[in-house]
Amino acid sequence: MAFKKLFSHSGPRFAADWLVVGLGNPGQEYARTRHNVGWWIVNELARRAGAQPKTTGSLMAIGVGNLAGQKIALVKPKTYVNLSGKAVAQALQWTGCDAAHTVVVYDDLDMNVGALRIRVGGGHGGHNGLKSIGQAVGLEFARIRVGIGRPLHSGEPSWDPDVVAGYVLGVPSGDEKRLLDEAVGLAADAVETIMSEGADAAASRYNRKGPANSAGES
Repeated sequence: MAFKKLFSHSGPRFAADWLVVGLGNPGQEYARTRHNVGWWIVNELARRAGAQPKTTGSLMAIGVGNLAGQKIALVKPKTYVNLSGKAVAQALQWTGCDAAHTVVVYDDLDMNVGALRIRVGGGHGGHNGLKSIGQAVGLEFARIRVGIGRPLHSGEPSWDPDVVAGYVLGVPSGDEKRLLDEAVGLAADAVETIMSEGADAAASRYNRKGPANSAGES
């Protein structure tokens, strides 16, 4: 796909070659929850790039650093996951990046804990953050999904909204946390590969199913 970068006459506020957005909820009470895995990945990339995102305006925390020989803008939306599209639209304007140079990282209930899936484009898969982004700017960007598994209720995967909400806003521990931490590091590696070699190379190298569902009993 052919895309052109978007620049104003004065240049973008946070000019970068690449934009990476991690989906998650603001507030210390959410920092360690499963639904904030996207922010964990941004934190790891910030460590590597020397660019700690700082709150700028009302929609996001943003920081620009260097990674894989290029300038990377790292964004944590402050809008809560379900309204992420507002922050992404503004981040695209502020960085001058387009869909071809954007990566969104987030959690996925329907993948095993620690699984990774990298692709460009596609649907929202029922993820409210992706729905919001799609409505605001479309979905033709690279995305990295990290599996968090579905909660178990009476030994079976649950789709009950209350059960799911409690699960995604819960804090993982033990083997589950270890698997997620490992996946976060691999997802950060995948971002670097996307930047230097493209999404297909990253998918070939890092896509993995992960172990059987190790989500907790609700």
